Amino acid sequence: MPTTKANGITLNYQIDGDSGTKGTIVLINGLADDLASWGFQTPALVDAGYRVLSFDNRGIGASDKPAGAYTSRQMADDAKALVDQLKITGFHLMGVSMGGMIAQEYALAYPGDLKSVTLACTYGVADPFCQTMFAMWADIARKIDVPFVMRDVALWAFTGPFFEDRPDEAAEFAEAMAGLPMTVDAYLSQLNVIQKHDALARAKAIKVPTLVLAGEEDILIPVRLSKRLHAAIPGATWQTTSGGHACLWETPEPFNAAFLAFIAKH
Repeated sequence: MPTTKANGITLNYQIDGDSGTKGTIVLINGLADDLASWGFQTPALVDAGYRVLSFDNRGIGASDKPAGAYTSRQMADDAKALVDQLKITGFHLMGVSMGGMIAQEYALAYPGDLKSVTLACTYGVADPFCQTMFAMWADIARKIDVPFVMRDVALWAFTGPFFEDRPDEAAEFAEAMAGLPMTVDAYLSQLNVIQKHDALARAKAIKVPTLVLAGEEDILIPVRLSKRLHAAIPGATWQTTSGGHACLWETPEPFNAAFLAFIAKH
């Protein structure tokens, strides 16, 4: 896959659907997810007529993994530098979970680039419940390892019926999440993003067309936090889809349909 220098680091990226007739979509991953995490979205988006840019955030995959705690604004600047290098503008932006936090910062800092922004399975600021969970993940990563943390995350990310009705898929996802190569330092650097992100009070300044999309059974980032984010953004559209935090993997068809229906209006 190609790489480019952006914001002082090397970012690994992928472009699908080069001849997209309906425009470009830029996707931003969640915590500890590389660009392969969009495998259930990219083909559907390309088939719908879009060019799709996905990339490895700093700290994951084939992108650089500089030391130090990362922030959502810093990673938004990474994305901005990447699209500028590729001469992409006037695009639809979607971020999931941590990616949704990065997308908020992008919409605040660089609204002129965007036709729309979709903030999926995310919040404007963490509540004490989430902060307690994230602190536990940090302790587990330090005292055991990142794969052990990801085993725990898999339990929070999917719904109970998914484990009951599709056990082979659940086991496959859990194995893939636990097997993703990521150092403790890189994991903690990314974890800082979701611990410190706070854009709720500033979200009223987001003026581009916005969809806040939540998995209706999300218990990792509770739906009530996504609702708070929606309420803070003037004119934002609210929608839920089936599944939990990992609804983009557990129930990709309705997730993709909701996103495509929204961007078709913009």
